[in-house]
Amino acid sequence: MNCYETLFVVKPTLTEQEIASQVAKIKDILTREGAELIATDDMGMRRLAYVVEKQTRGYYTALYYKAEGSKIAEIERNLKINEDIIKFLTVKYATKKEIAQFEKMVAATNKNAKAPASKETAAEETVAQEA
Repeated sequence: MNCYETLFVVKPTLTEQEIASQVAKIKDILTREGAELIATDDMGMRRLAYVVEKQTRGYYTALYYKAEGSKIAEIERNLKINEDIIKFLTVKYATKKEIAQFEKMVAATNKNAKAPASKETAAEETVAQEA
């Protein structure tokens, strides 16, 4: 199984729930195709480098996963036919250096995902202590 990163941009006109639904849909496609999802990096709303489908902003999400090379075509086909996704890019990490970089990005993503949760927990503990 190879290491892959897929970055996709969702239309900014969708609500937060619709964006979450689109991200969940892509994750479901990955699991249906037998990919092992390692990490998800929701980068949030960002400005695009150039206008795409009359949009200047988009909601960025990066998925890090392991999958067979033959499954990538089906994953990308599903991204292409989804009208709410305006751009996507899939990168394969093959060499030892690339895989080491992939693992660093996954570790950073997982660390960032846990950090806000720990801040919320600390805030909840502080409120509980005050009460």
